[in-house]
Amino acid sequence: MTLDWLKPAERLSSLPPYVFARLDELKANARAQGVDLIDLGMGNPGGPTPAPVVEAAIAAIRDENNHGYPPFEGTASFRKTITDWYYRRYGVTLDPDGEALPLMGSKEGLGHLAMAYINPGDVVLVPTPAYPAHFRGPAIAGADIHTIPLKAENNWVIDFNDIPKESAERAKVLYFNYPNNPTGAVAPREFFEEMVAFGQKHQILLIHDLCYAELAFDGYQPTSLLEIPGAKEISVEFHTLSKTYHMAGWRVGFVVGNRHVIQGLRTLKTNLDYGIFSALQQAAEAALQLPDEYLTEVQARYRTRRDFLIEEMATLGWRIDKPLAAMYLWVACPPGMTASDFALLLLQKTGVVVTPGTAFGAGGEGYVRISLIEDCDRLKEAVDRLRQANIRYDSPSVES
Repeated sequence: MTLDWLKPAERLSSLPPYVFARLDELKANARAQGVDLIDLGMGNPGGPTPAPVVEAAIAAIRDENNHGYPPFEGTASFRKTITDWYYRRYGVTLDPDGEALPLMGSKEGLGHLAMAYINPGDVVLVPTPAYPAHFRGPAIAGADIHTIPLKAENNWVIDFNDIPKESAERAKVLYFNYPNNPTGAVAPREFFEEMVAFGQKHQILLIHDLCYAELAFDGYQPTSLLEIPGAKEISVEFHTLSKTYHMAGWRVGFVVGNRHVIQGLRTLKTNLDYGIFSALQQAAEAALQLPDEYLTEVQARYRTRRDFLIEEMATLGWRIDKPLAAMYLWVACPPGMTASDFALLLLQKTGVVVTPGTAFGAGGEGYVRISLIEDCDRLKEAVDRLRQANIRYDSPSVES
């Protein structure tokens, strides 16, 4: 039975298809045909969750005290662990009773914050390309989204001169993230200082997604927006345990910063969910308390994959700068090919899955994102498949 008379809300019909969901469909079809896919599309970190985290989760699950509803605002212990982690990493002092809120992954929080603070017609500034939750959450909330173009010649860092004066004066919220997804770009501390001054001047809520805070290489140390004097007055910052701690499926993240903004998000969430299973919060505590040796190993793993794949892609004509952070390569498509066409060509002809740059907005056209989630032997096989299919940067044709 079809319900032809039942139409979805306009907020759904205004959303374009979610590219990652479409990729899943294409991958499922290919696997059904027996294709051995090398999936470098999603940012799903390879490898198991650290053993101490798993052990903490098992012990917590066995504790019957964790089997009831958790506190809406998260457990006091987890919130304290979050603020201790921030002080240890960035020297930022936060109040665990008002300036930290656990989330069911940062994506959930980014979207719900838009619902909590954006009214239909409010102007929201979002870079392009950007992590989809940065513009889809505001879109669901009915925002008037003004995009800020990120440019290769500016190393994919926001140029405030590219924000029209009228947009700046009308804007209520600005989403951004460095280290950046999808480009892997990083921004200097001076940029964050300029961002805070911009937000203060125009009275804009700054939402910084620090998802890749600990995936940094070659001596680079990412900046927390909250390190900048005055930032806490107009900002919140999101973090997730999905990437660094291989906990993507556990769905644990958090937001810190301005207590009034966090209280607004908490108020919305009390009407939508009951928070994170307490046992998972205890496991997350174990993750944030892992010794620095673990972080060093993770960084070395991604750095090795980064260097290896850049060298291998160079044999096919690609010249790719080494990103100083995150877990991706942002790779130009062969001349004359769109991002979607190139990604589809790779999937159909080689079984290698990458994400078209347009999944991250119009500013991603002409690029694909390659996730460094496989070991070097698998990455080499991916490049070998491109070579066998005669897919090169200067000639993406395929041998018959």
